[in-house]
Amino acid sequence: MFVFDATPLITLAKSDHLDIVTSLDEMCLVPERVHAEVVEDGLAAGYPDARRVRRAIDDGDLTVRACEESPLFDEADEIPNLSEADVAVLALAAELDATAVMDETAGRAVAETENIRTRGTAYLVLRLVRDGAVTADDGRELIDDLLDAGWYCSPDLYAKLLRKLETLDDAE
Repeated sequence: MFVFDATPLITLAKSDHLDIVTSLDEMCLVPERVHAEVVEDGLAAGYPDARRVRRAIDDGDLTVRACEESPLFDEADEIPNLSEADVAVLALAAELDATAVMDETAGRAVAETENIRTRGTAYLVLRLVRDGAVTADDGRELIDDLLDAGWYCSPDLYAKLLRKLETLDDAE
């Protein structure tokens, strides 16, 4: 089970690759706070990616879920580098023993401290290639589309991703 933060959803939607979530064969959840940030605020601002995320929710590819307040929720809510959406992702992932899908360093650091599994947007692409849902060449194009849509990836990480895609391509 995956709990999505705002950045991966927005980037996947902007690059028109939100269909990745349907290829994961796992339940994909969106905390209510992330929904408010991405869909409600995004629609109010006129962002096309917000409409894509709303459509994925309407189609049942993503499920909006409330997050119970907990000691972790209260503690994380006090960390200045975490948004309300980040806190909800971490708390819901902990509550459900799920994997938080987030790219931001601050959220991943808190997750590590709290023993919450995290994966990033790049992991989703590599998993699709590993599982044979897309080819390694398609995976590279997908990564490039994400970058064109504004996804941040350091040059070192990009080089690692390309090497990993080559390894996965050799395994096919």
